[in-house]
Amino acid sequence: MKETNGQEAIILPAVVSGIENPEPEFLEEGVNLEGSRRNDEHSLGNDEHSLGNDEHSLGNELGPPTHHKNRYLQPFSRARSFYTSHSALFKKILLILLCLAYAAYFLAACILNFQRALALFVLTCLVLLVVAHRLLKKFFGKKLTGCLKPFNNATLKLWMKRVFAGLCLVGLILWLALDTAKRPEQLISFAGICMFVLILFACSKRHSAVSWRTVLWGLGLQFVFGILVIRTDPGFIAFQWLGDQMQIFLSYTLAGSSFVFGDLLVKDVFAFQALPIIIFFGCVMSILYYLGLVQWVVQKIAWFLQITMGTTATETLAVAGNIFVGMTEAPLLIRPYLADLTFSEIHAVMTGGFATISGTVLGAFISFGVDASSLISASVMAAPGALALSKLVYPEVEESKFKNKEGVKLPRGKEKNILEAASNGAADAIGLAANVAANLIAFLAVLAFINATLSWLGELVDIHGLTFQVICSYILRPMVFMMGVDWADCPLVAEMIGIKFFINEFVAYQQLSQYKNKRLSGMEEWIGGEKQWISVRAEIITTFSLCGFANLSSIGITLGGLTSIVPQRKSDLSKTVIRALFTGSCVSLISACVAGILYVPRGAESDCVTFLSTSFTNRTYESYVCCRQLFQSTSLNDSIPSFSGPWEGQEISAMALANCCTFYTSTVCPEIGPHP
Repeated sequence: MKETNGQEAIILPAVVSGIENPEPEFLEEGVNLEGSRRNDEHSLGNDEHSLGNDEHSLGNELGPPTHHKNRYLQPFSRARSFYTSHSALFKKILLILLCLAYAAYFLAACILNFQRALALFVLTCLVLLVVAHRLLKKFFGKKLTGCLKPFNNATLKLWMKRVFAGLCLVGLILWLALDTAKRPEQLISFAGICMFVLILFACSKRHSAVSWRTVLWGLGLQFVFGILVIRTDPGFIAFQWLGDQMQIFLSYTLAGSSFVFGDLLVKDVFAFQALPIIIFFGCVMSILYYLGLVQWVVQKIAWFLQITMGTTATETLAVAGNIFVGMTEAPLLIRPYLADLTFSEIHAVMTGGFATISGTVLGAFISFGVDASSLISASVMAAPGALALSKLVYPEVEESKFKNKEGVKLPRGKEKNILEAASNGAADAIGLAANVAANLIAFLAVLAFINATLSWLGELVDIHGLTFQVICSYILRPMVFMMGVDWADCPLVAEMIGIKFFINEFVAYQQLSQYKNKRLSGMEEWIGGEKQWISVRAEIITTFSLCGFANLSSIGITLGGLTSIVPQRKSDLSKTVIRALFTGSCVSLISACVAGILYVPRGAESDCVTFLSTSFTNRTYESYVCCRQLFQSTSLNDSIPSFSGPWEGQEISAMALANCCTFYTSTVCPEIGPHP
C-alpha cells in the first residue's frame, strides 16, 4: 500500500491480459476506501475464478496441463543436468576410447604391412612429438628453465660461444679436407659461397654494424640442413619420401580437373594440367591455416631461428611464414606490427619474400616434373639464409620495439567452419592461377619478341642466333661456374637463371623440366654441337638457384602488397626494395652453392653388361649411359670392333654394339650398322 494525500490506496496487481491497472490518483475523492477494497477484492476473485475456468477450458482443448508436461520431461532434464555436470569426465572417457581404437588400428596396420603403413607411422610419430612437447612444457617447463639458469652467467656463455665457434670452424675445415679429397669440384661451390658473401658485404649499408653472429648462424643452419637432407641417408630418404607423397597428393587434382575439363585437355594442355593444382593446393593451405597448423609450424620455426640468430620476433615470423605462404601473404602474419618496423626489419621481411616460394606455387613446380625433395629443401633452407644475408646487407642500427617481444600473435582464419575455409581457399587461388597464366602468356610473348629483335639486330652485323638466352649464357657463365656447375653445362644453367631474374621463375622451371625430360628420354647429349640437356648435378644446383620470387616483376607485387597495408611507409618501402631483391637473389644462389658442395651421386651404378644383354626397344637415360660406356670401350681395327674393360671377352658385345648403333651415333658405328 501507498499513502496518497494522506489516504491509503490499494494498488491492484496487473490483469493477466497485460493491461495495466489505473494509478491511485484516478480514484474519486470521498469514496469509502474499505468498501472499495472489498469490492475490488471481490471483483478480483471473480476475475481469477473466470481466468481459472478459461485456463481449464483451454487446457481441455489443447492438451494436458503444463505441470503434467514438466513431469514427463523430468528424466530428460535430469539426464542433461547430469551430463553437464560431468561433461569433462565424459570427454576424457570418449578420448581414451578413441585413442585405444586408433592404437589397435595403428598396430594392425603396421603388423600387416609396415611399408604400406609408413605414411601413417610418420604422421603418428609427429602427433606424438607435438603431444609430448606440450606435456613437457606444461608439467616440467619451470624445472627445465631452472636447470638452465647456471648457463645464464655472462662469462660462461662467452666461453661456451667461443668453444662452440672453434669446434664448428675445426669441423668445417676437417670436413672440407676429407670430403672433397675425392671430389675437388666441390671446393668450387665453397669458393662461390665466399664470393657471394664478400659481394654482399661490399654492398652492405653499414659495414661496421654487421652482426656476424646472425650471419654465421644463418649460413651454418643452411649448411647443416643441407647435410641432413642431401648427405645423410635418413634425411635424404625422408625428404625423398616426402616429395613422393607430395606428388601423390597433388595427383588427386586430376579427379576434379578431369571432370571439369575432360581427360584429353588435362593430359595435353598445360593450363588444364598445372593450374588446377594451384587451386587444389590453395584450398588445402586454407584448411590448414583455419585449423591453426600453419601458424603452429611457423611459430616453432620462428622461435628456433630467433633464439639462434638473435633476430626480432616480427621479422623472424614473416620470414618463416614465407616457407608456406607467398610474398604478399606473409606480411599479413605481422600486420599489426608493420608500421613500427625498423628499416632493417623491413628489409628482412622483403628479402624473405624474394628468397622463397609459396606452398601453392610449389605444387605447380612439382607438376612440371622438377625434383620435389630439392624444392622442399630449398624452401626451408632459404629462411635462415634470408635472415642472415639480410642482416649482412642491411644491419640493424635502430632500436627495435620487438627485440624482446615474445608475445607476437599470429592471427587465426576468419572462417566459421572448415567448409568455408576450403571454399575461400579455392576461390582465392583462382586469382593466383589466373595471374600465373597471364604472366606466362605475357612473358613468353615478350621473350619471343625480344629474341626476334635481338636476332634481327645481330643479323645486321653478321651475328647469327643472338637471343636473350645467349646473352645471359655469356654474362652469367662465370657466376654459374662458381656455383659448382660443370663448364659444359654453364651456358644452359646461366640461361635459366637469367630468365628467372629478368622474366619469371615459371618460365625458367618450365625450361628446366624440358631439359630433364630430354635427359630421361635418352636423347643424345650433343646434337650439331649444341648441348641438349644438363647433368643430374647441374639439375639439382639449378633447382636450388631458381627457388625464389626474386625477379623484376616481383618488385611491383611486393610494393603493391605492403603499401596497401602500411601506406604511410610507402617511401621507406621504395627505398629498400631494390636492395632486398638483390639480397633475395643471392640467398637462392648461396643455397645452390650449398647443394653443389654436398651433392654426390646416389644409388649403385647400372650394370650395363646385363642391361645391354637384352634388346631394348626405346631410348632411356640408362640406355644412353650404357651405350656411351660401350662406345668408349670399343675400338676398330680394320673395321673389326675390339672391346676393352667390362666388355672384353663378352659374347654379347657385338650384338649390344649393333643395338646401340641403331639409336645413337658414334665413330665406331658407321662400319657396324645403320643409324636413325
